[in-house]
Amino acid sequence: MTIAHDVTGHGPDVLMIHSTATDRRMWDPQIPALAEAGFRVTRADMRGFGDSPLPGTPWNDADDLAELFGDGPVAVIGSSGGGYVALEFAARWPARVPALVLLCAAFPWPKSPERKAFAEREDALLDAGDLDAAVELNVDTWLGPAAGDEQRAAVRVMQRRVFELQPPDQPEPEQIEIAFDPAAITARTLLISGAHDLPDFRDIADHLAGIIPGARHTALDWAGHFPGLERPDVINPLLIAFLRNP
Repeated sequence: MTIAHDVTGHGPDVLMIHSTATDRRMWDPQIPALAEAGFRVTRADMRGFGDSPLPGTPWNDADDLAELFGDGPVAVIGSSGGGYVALEFAARWPARVPALVLLCAAFPWPKSPERKAFAEREDALLDAGDLDAAVELNVDTWLGPAAGDEQRAAVRVMQRRVFELQPPDQPEPEQIEIAFDPAAITARTLLISGAHDLPDFRDIADHLAGIIPGARHTALDWAGHFPGLERPDVINPLLIAFLRNP
C-alpha cells in the first residue's frame, strides 16, 4: 500500500515527516513558502495518521517513505516522532540525504518527570473514555505560548484523528524495528528545540548534536514543541536558508 501523500512545487526534493500527535497537515504553513523558494515538497501521512489507515501487518515507516523517492536524493525534515523516522531514514541511506532538519525530534531517552506526568494523565483520560480531555491535554502540552487559536484548533483536529485511527482501547500496532546509528548520518544537520517544550526534547537535541557529525543545534526561546506551526514567519526562512546552503 502506498501511504497518502501530496507533492507541491518543482526543484530539489524535500520530504516532510509529521509528528505522532498530528498528520501531514501540520506542514500547511511551510508548503507554499518552500515551493515558492524552488523546492519540490512531499509530505506524507505515516500509517495510522491522517489519510493512511493502519495496515493489517507490521510495517516500517522509514521503508514506506523511502519508497516514495526511488533512489533519488531528498532533504528530510522531521517533527517529534517524525524526527525519529527522519533520523532512521538519514542513517540507513546516508548517501541519499544531503540535508536533515529535526524539529524537537524524539529519540529513546529517559522520561523527565514532566513527560511522565503527561503520559500518566493522558492514559488516565483515555482509560476513562474522555477523548475530548485527552485531546486538550495534548494541545496544551505541545503548543507553546506563541500559538494562537488557529494553531490550537489545527492540532485539536489532527490529534483527534490519531485517536480515531488508533483507538485507545485497541492493542498498539506492531511496527518493524530496524537498528540504526545516528553517527552514520552524513547530511548537513540542523536540530531545533524550544524553550517551552518538555525538557526531554531539548536534552535529545543536545545529545544528537554531539553524535551526528557536524550537526548544529538551534534553541528557540519562544518555541514549544511545534515551532513550525507556532511561528512560520520565523521557521520558514530558517528552513529555506538551511536547505539552500550547499
